[in-house]
Amino acid sequence: MKTILEARDLCKTYIVDKRQNNVLKNINFSVKEGEMVAIMGPSGSGKSTLLYTVSGMDDATGGDVFFEDKNIAKLDGNELAALRLDEMGFIFQQMYMMKNLTILDNIVLPAMQSKKTKETKKEKMQRGEALMRKLGIIEIADNDINEVSGGQLQRACICKSMINKPRLLFADEPTGALNRTSSDEVMEELVKLNREGTTIMMVTHDAKVAAKCSRVLYIVDGTIQGEYNLLNDCSPKERERALNNWLMDLGW
Repeated sequence: MKTILEARDLCKTYIVDKRQNNVLKNINFSVKEGEMVAIMGPSGSGKSTLLYTVSGMDDATGGDVFFEDKNIAKLDGNELAALRLDEMGFIFQQMYMMKNLTILDNIVLPAMQSKKTKETKKEKMQRGEALMRKLGIIEIADNDINEVSGGQLQRACICKSMINKPRLLFADEPTGALNRTSSDEVMEELVKLNREGTTIMMVTHDAKVAAKCSRVLYIVDGTIQGEYNLLNDCSPKERERALNNWLMDLGW
């Protein structure tokens, strides 16, 4: 499989009260097309910082991040914005939507901003509706964001993240604000997207969520302490049990 994302000696440092805080320390890893990779670790270990830095939402202090053959640190602001808009999708724990737009209008907004295709507005709206049907939420297309459940809103966020057909989907605690039923439903949709070819990299504290991925990176104090490949030829319970045992060995 082709490598779609690679971090080489990635570092991120913040200065807080004149003190240097090294959040990421010489991180090295790669993600291949079609993978679903989870990032796990204790609170404050650098999980979200890693996700934001490799996606170009935050600048690295040192090292390089390659998205396919492009070093995102070398891109100017406009090039990086276009790359994130057209080739990357983003899902967050807090579900960001414009309050003055309907659910469908929120979903197609990135498509309206993109110059990736020459589709008409009608064609983009139809594609947004098709995504909503696929995720089972077409009935809320004309609703405001305060008229739907958390699970429905997060599935709408998935639709929004997929509207420009991204090569790589980043998710930061995508189920963190949901109850278990909604969490399971959202993860089911993400697994479907991955099986259809979308590469996914997510931060999660939930071993049950991470067990649905193909690989887990465990980060502590800004360094990757371990990597675990999950087997496909066992049941979900067995995958979860094996992952939990590995995490416990690492001090989880």
